[in-house]
Amino acid sequence: MSIQRALLSVSNKADLLPLARGLSEKGVQLFSTGGTAKVIREAGIKVTDVSELTGSPEILDGRVKTLHPKVHGGILGRRDLDEHRAQMAEHGIEVIDLVVVNLYPFRETLASGADYDTCVENIDIGGPAMIRAAAKNHASVTILTDPADYESFLENLDDLCEISAELKRHYAAKAYSHTAAYDAAISNWLTKETGEELPLELSFAGKKSSSLRYGENPHQHAAVYASGDKRPGALNAQIIQGKFLSYNNLNDTDAAFECVAEFEVPAIAIIKHANPCGVAMRESLVEAYKAAVACDPVSAFGGIIACNRPLDGETAVEIVKTFTEVIIAPGADDVARAVIASKPNLRLLLTEGLPNAVEPGMTFKSIAGGMLVQNRDNGQITAEALKVVTKRQPTVLEIADLLFAFRVGKHVKSNAIIYAKNGATLGIGAGQMSRVDSARIAARKAEDANLSTDSCVVASDAFFPFADGLDAAINAGASAVIQPGGSMRDQEVIDRADEAGLAMVFTGMRHFRH
Repeated sequence: MSIQRALLSVSNKADLLPLARGLSEKGVQLFSTGGTAKVIREAGIKVTDVSELTGSPEILDGRVKTLHPKVHGGILGRRDLDEHRAQMAEHGIEVIDLVVVNLYPFRETLASGADYDTCVENIDIGGPAMIRAAAKNHASVTILTDPADYESFLENLDDLCEISAELKRHYAAKAYSHTAAYDAAISNWLTKETGEELPLELSFAGKKSSSLRYGENPHQHAAVYASGDKRPGALNAQIIQGKFLSYNNLNDTDAAFECVAEFEVPAIAIIKHANPCGVAMRESLVEAYKAAVACDPVSAFGGIIACNRPLDGETAVEIVKTFTEVIIAPGADDVARAVIASKPNLRLLLTEGLPNAVEPGMTFKSIAGGMLVQNRDNGQITAEALKVVTKRQPTVLEIADLLFAFRVGKHVKSNAIIYAKNGATLGIGAGQMSRVDSARIAARKAEDANLSTDSCVVASDAFFPFADGLDAAINAGASAVIQPGGSMRDQEVIDRADEAGLAMVFTGMRHFRH
């Protein structure tokens, strides 16, 4: 079935003219709307206004221009049904064989910070209606929604100006994905405007940013999809050097940057397999790096490094002494860039800022039959919120370290135990089935790194169900403990802390991370 009549109505006019010219040269009659028709006509290409096709002017400030039976009848009419052809002839409806439409820039308008009314006016109505109509009738009608497809579409038109059924199905599937993502963006925005956090129906839309070599393992196919959220991180960063990140790299880099963003002073987080293996804050970035890598230099090999300050040359010199996969930072000076350039395989990612640790948001995890959805863990504890439950009060320095360790624990897989002192981790126990095992592992990691845990603090992401976990911390030399509290045996744990002369504070907030 040859393409003889085409309707073009696009917001994004990229590559429009080569397409219009190519169709015109093949004898295809072109119809178009408003600004699209103007661009085509000014290029010297013959085009007919849709208003001439419909016999109706564009009205209501352009809100109604293609919502007309002569448009949708021409798109939806089935060429294989005598009844449809007869009705079309009766109402003077001619077939439309090709529809080229892309939509008002709603997501771009929203991202620009436009006001509510402006966002509403950038919700396309006629465009999605035409796209869905053409995609439904793809047996007869070709639908193009992506300017990137225009060139290959022209190349695939045969001498009779026909396109294969396989390509029509491909374009139709792409069209429905396009309108689904568009509607999801609008739905999620309006839902957010109402203040409803977990609506009855929830849509996630993303556009493929890149295909990945593989997923967590080589036998798994993978890609990364951009949601349009501009939260600073690995996906929205500028890659200064090095090849594109793998699935695991992206996951780890995101975890590292979210962790380091918790701290106001210069800080470094080193991540391996989505868990911190060293975190520290100091007066300078280079000192923070030295303290972070000292926590677990073995695990730091091949890790991901996140900075909460622009990378400077002195810190870069220290980093390149150890094999590192990725560095992510809000910026980098010229000296740092030159140092990193000496290691061409080391990826350097620069962002325009840091993720806001307290900003609300959603996280998603697939399970069989659906998804688990929750608010981002943006909870933070201040010194004023701490409840001292032991006889001994923590010192000012201990409180500072307790808050530091608890923030780190928020980014460690449960069960999580963190030993820390002077704003740096000494040992981290992650992801164990028993909290006492995490406590023992964290102590052993500190010992392996030749770091003393005497008079350190210990943070637990959830309560101690028994005193044995605390005993492991006592044996390690901890002097103060921070934990959520809430166990049936809290008093037993408090009594053990008092017996050992420890200070213990409850947060009332836990940070499970699975």
